[in-house]
Amino acid sequence: MKQTVIPIFFTADESYAPWLDCAIRSMEENASGAYLYQIIVLHQDMTEESQNKIASGVHAPFEIRFVPMERELAGITDRTENRLRCDYFTLTIYFRLFIADRFPEYDKGIYLDSDIVVPGDISELYRVDLGDQIIGACADRSITPVPELVDYVEQAVGVPIDQYINSGILLMNLKKMREVDFCSHFLSLLHTFHFDCLAPDQDYINAMCSGKIVYLDETWDAMPPMGGKENEILKKPKLIHYNLFQKPWCYDKIPYEEYFWYYAEKSPFYPDIVRYKENYSEEQKKSDQTCLENMIAKGPKVCRQPVTFRKMFERGEKIRVL
Repeated sequence: MKQTVIPIFFTADESYAPWLDCAIRSMEENASGAYLYQIIVLHQDMTEESQNKIASGVHAPFEIRFVPMERELAGITDRTENRLRCDYFTLTIYFRLFIADRFPEYDKGIYLDSDIVVPGDISELYRVDLGDQIIGACADRSITPVPELVDYVEQAVGVPIDQYINSGILLMNLKKMREVDFCSHFLSLLHTFHFDCLAPDQDYINAMCSGKIVYLDETWDAMPPMGGKENEILKKPKLIHYNLFQKPWCYDKIPYEEYFWYYAEKSPFYPDIVRYKENYSEEQKKSDQTCLENMIAKGPKVCRQPVTFRKMFERGEKIRVL
């Protein structure tokens, strides 16, 4: 009997190679052996040395390949509205939006950010039935304690806060995405409106896919809550996502940090990871805090702009893919 193939996509550049390695090792350790897993790393400028290090830890039933992906993104430039967290520009955040067209051999797939660990069985996520919906994802619980961000989501992106998903973990109906011409629609919106965003790829996905999302159990995107609220920490997370600035390789006492260090110690990048944390300076920490404050402060400003996802949708522009 032929094994079911589960395609799992990551995006990364050279700076994220150590965290990607930890993510893959954790996933491999906990996955069911009943499936064949094909890991595809869409990368920008990752060195051959890093690729070899990561590949050395991948064993059957896992396979891995590294695919450079820049050609489709030539038109996405470093504009203020295209910056992640309001502070830096990276093409890698957009790679996930082109998976359906770039890989027509797959009808369904998983996309994962690299700043994660997976203590659960990733095949369980793949087996979630999407029906005729476009994606499966978890509601982004990490921002709900911040009123400015809640207002931004509802007033600028135009979706209720409890329906706003985090795009770091996606179960993708790739066949459906091709049917609705998802990639072309994204590029059309991007170049027509240049929407100002706090989380560029995530906000486009939310605005485009609203009403066509399967909401996953929160254990598939457990994020350290802003402010470290203990009552929001899940006891048995299946996937932990160290979102925004909540990185255990930068800070102490990050919720779920013990999961990360368990897998980091098994990584050939472990000395680099330890050194990175030891050298993470007070200046960098101050910069993180400034970026977070700027992101929060930007939310109300975007809401007041004449061109937002919500305002264009209410004007009758085609924002949703369906």
